[in-house]
Amino acid sequence: MKAYVELVRAPAALTALGDPVAGSAAAGLRMTGRRLLLPLSSAAFYWAGMALNDWADRKLDAVERPERPIPSGRVSAGSALATGTALTAAGLGLAALGGGRKTVQVAVPLAAAVWAYDTVFKPTPAGPVAMAVCRTLDVLLGAGDQPGKAAGAAAAVGVHTLGVTALSTGEVHGADATTARVALATSCAATTLALTGPARGGWRRLVSMTAASGYAGLVGRAQAAAVRDPSAPAVRTATVTGIHGMVPLQAAVAAKHTVLGAALVSAALPLARKLSRKVSPT
Repeated sequence: MKAYVELVRAPAALTALGDPVAGSAAAGLRMTGRRLLLPLSSAAFYWAGMALNDWADRKLDAVERPERPIPSGRVSAGSALATGTALTAAGLGLAALGGGRKTVQVAVPLAAAVWAYDTVFKPTPAGPVAMAVCRTLDVLLGAGDQPGKAAGAAAAVGVHTLGVTALSTGEVHGADATTARVALATSCAATTLALTGPARGGWRRLVSMTAASGYAGLVGRAQAAAVRDPSAPAVRTATVTGIHGMVPLQAAVAAKHTVLGAALVSAALPLARKLSRKVSPT
């Protein structure tokens, strides 16, 4: 079981739960009843992507990361592929139960984007864009029949993902300062996008600004450090911080419409950071 927890980076899925919550809040929909299955659908897609990532990278990992479950022999390549397939099916099923036909219309291309990223685009220059598409669709998973209202929220998460993914390519051998600067610029853009748009009252706007400030400070410091020193350790730290930074970014978006939703999303951050000491999110 521990090997499979490592395979899917299980605790890191806590940073994906808030995607459909942010999308739902931006669209003016309540995350109640069967719609509570949508964050679970998001987690299933995240886990599927991680299993498929290790399956697709198994030969490279045998050289660069032999401690991972597949090259270490703790999980077979076939089992990893089966895990990714089963979790994709679970994500689609949960999306159908939680949101019906409109949500399935987003879940199907999301599942396709996850597979395309891991099996085709990841090692190419288009990899960061493909991953950004995955997280953008994950936000829209919660938007129901109001995707236009959630476009800004989806763009904020997508732009952030673009920068984090681009920088993460230097986790093993280091990056260059230009890539780190681009990542920092995308974080600035994501902060702006998260704060753009109407809020349901001054109190919610204040909470949103507080969460956005927390996001900018958390992610910005780590990425600025990578600009100064784009070595592999600094890049890995910035990548992990960027993954965790999804949570306050989601909270900043959700808070403009629901403070309770933002608070529930934010609760995932301390747990994700604590568990990352036991299971690496990258």
